[in-house]
Amino acid sequence: MDTSPWPFHRGETEKIMSIRVRFAPSPTGQVHIGNIRAAIYNWLFARHHGGKFLLRVEDTDRERSTPEAVATVFAALQWLEIDYDEEPVYQSSRQSAHLEAAEKLLSAGLAYKADKGDTGKGEAVLFKMPGRDLSFHDELKGELSKKAEDLQDLVIVRSNGTPVFHLANVVDDIHMGITHVIRGDDHIENTYRHVALYEALQGQVPRFAHLPMIVNAQGKPYSKRDGAAFVGEFRDQGYRADAFFNYLVLLGWAPGDDREVMSRAEIVQAFDLTQVKSSAAQVDLAKCEWMNGEYIRAMPLEEFRAPFTETLTSNGVDLSGFSEEYTRQVMELMQVRTKLYAKIPDDTRFFFCEDFEYNEKGVRKRLQRDGALDHLSALRERLATLDDFTAVSLEECVRAVAEERGVSPGELMHPTRVAVSGLTYGPGLFEILEILGRDRVGARMQRVGERFAGPPADL
Repeated sequence: MDTSPWPFHRGETEKIMSIRVRFAPSPTGQVHIGNIRAAIYNWLFARHHGGKFLLRVEDTDRERSTPEAVATVFAALQWLEIDYDEEPVYQSSRQSAHLEAAEKLLSAGLAYKADKGDTGKGEAVLFKMPGRDLSFHDELKGELSKKAEDLQDLVIVRSNGTPVFHLANVVDDIHMGITHVIRGDDHIENTYRHVALYEALQGQVPRFAHLPMIVNAQGKPYSKRDGAAFVGEFRDQGYRADAFFNYLVLLGWAPGDDREVMSRAEIVQAFDLTQVKSSAAQVDLAKCEWMNGEYIRAMPLEEFRAPFTETLTSNGVDLSGFSEEYTRQVMELMQVRTKLYAKIPDDTRFFFCEDFEYNEKGVRKRLQRDGALDHLSALRERLATLDDFTAVSLEECVRAVAEERGVSPGELMHPTRVAVSGLTYGPGLFEILEILGRDRVGARMQRVGERFAGPPADL
């Protein structure tokens, strides 16, 4: 006869009729991209299967879980349009339920009191591990097990009377009817203990899926040292929410074909938890930026107008003196080349300002090399005589002047670009010249001829 205080052995997982998953952040500051990716995968799993996605704010750390930190979590979810199906659960409001569960475990002989750490500050409550090997099936990693001797009893209520994460987490999952726990694989060690707690509390053990970690190029956990690491940073840099959502989904999952840029609806339809990779996912910020550019390129021009104008005006660029048609031409030229809204001011300022800065390396390499300003002066004189100041005629003119002076077209095009924009990169030069117009182009070319004449040391 089994007299063990462990009568609740895990059997076959019952067929789950209604999927219920949760995102359970501990709001202690900014929201890391690894945490929000876990939220996205939970959300997609629920939406794909017609289940429920729930939110639990694990705010028991009263010193760090400030109202501002909690608001940051909600702001991240709202920006990425990750909606939840029931009212959020605040873990701090459920302390009495956690302590009641601890008392039940004590009464059943599944927990005991001890002066943990010999502090003399009171008796902590320790959960008594079952004394047998524990295992669980991970939906991504397969069968995982741990030897009994490697599973020590654990504190579930501190000496000061506050519940520990392990107890609160399991009690709240049972309370919320969570069927699947989808979280980072840094929680695998916790899961063995949680399985034991579910069984001891006679709760249905959920299915587990531990997501691969997000790492840097060296295979180490991705952090602020590697670049933008928090949701708010990507938002502030000018990423579109739908593009960032799309990129994060692909950090560990793929639809099984060659698709990368996908709509929200397409991702929901294609998402399958079994296709999530078990190996670590490496962040590639260049690809993230590329994807954002693809989304910007596909926007209707009128949708692009708001971020375009708002980003410029917030960076001190006055658009009031320019016609609607002029601004539209600049937008059309720049939209297909914009990858981040935050880069719009630096890339576009010269269209609207005369006091733009000149790239120092570009000046030295393109304007202060032998003969560059003479070529530029000759081109300026020729441009002033053009009847048709369009991209086609401008290109013909530049090539004709280059041929007459015995140089390559590039020896005229590169200095001209720096002269009229201050930059060494950007959209097509001839399209830039056409939009700026004859008078502004001529004045800028004359200005650099006067300003940068003389040795490089004068810069």
